[in-house]
Amino acid sequence: MEMMRDLLIQKFNEIERRILLVINQLDDEELNWRPNESSNSIGNLIVHIRGNINERILSGIQGQAILRDREAEFEPVQLSKPELVQLTTESFLIVTDTITQLTEGQWQHTQLVRGKERTHLDMLFQCAAHFSEHMGQIFYIGKLLKGDSYTVTSIPRKKAGA
Repeated sequence: MEMMRDLLIQKFNEIERRILLVINQLDDEELNWRPNESSNSIGNLIVHIRGNINERILSGIQGQAILRDREAEFEPVQLSKPELVQLTTESFLIVTDTITQLTEGQWQHTQLVRGKERTHLDMLFQCAAHFSEHMGQIFYIGKLLKGDSYTVTSIPRKKAGA
């Protein structure tokens, strides 16, 4: 289980690192820009990831009584770059600290998700996949806004299209 713990922490750290690299390329207006009314801004996506963490990790794994207003996560937001950096950093710290503190027996404890019992291990894998999907949306928005000046997050110091 230690290998699983290490892999999950590595994955969540990588998602956080790459999201922060995009956030740091953009200004407040760009971070809150929505391509259209039915799409989300980067700010919305970060708020949504935190909502998922609150529900699946803090409530589902840690047992904290947290109420989530999922619909509110998709309402237009106006968050500053420092606020989004802080929210991202704090959110992923919750995830990695939770993974670090899980005992051997807790990996197989379950939580009810949309009417289905899922183990904490399964839920953590689902969160990694879910956050990766939103990370891709964040990349796309960053590329739309920055064009050729967008710096990719997977290869240091390369510009988009290079």
